[in-house]
Amino acid sequence: MSSTSPLALRHLRFGWWTLAISLLLGLVLEALHGFKVGWYLDVGQETRRTMLTLAHTHGSLIGLVNVTAAISVRVFTHLTLSRFSSAAFLTGVLLPLGFLLGAFGVHGGDPGIGILLAPVGGISLVAGVVSLARSATKPA
Repeated sequence: MSSTSPLALRHLRFGWWTLAISLLLGLVLEALHGFKVGWYLDVGQETRRTMLTLAHTHGSLIGLVNVTAAISVRVFTHLTLSRFSSAAFLTGVLLPLGFLLGAFGVHGGDPGIGILLAPVGGISLVAGVVSLARSATKPA
């Protein structure tokens, strides 16, 4: 592997930016909590609060997974980040995005329609991890 794999660099950038955005969302959620904003804290807003918390948490996870994948293929040169793995890791962002969009349009305790993106992102993320794990089990 070359010292600057374009796929590895893409995932490094994507991962760090995803992590930065997710951490910023976490700070916003802390501020909403600290200022006792009803839109976020009222009893009837539990679904919204849960969706936003899940978006923040899973966004941070997706960022760290992408950074880890990029570093792994750089350090362990026998690993290959295939185009499939790469696309799957990037599409994994649909998981937190689904939670984020699900926080809007909450109706009667059910998340908004955006939640439908979450399982697509989750399945994609698992596929990417399995693909990279299979690459790790091949002889060096």
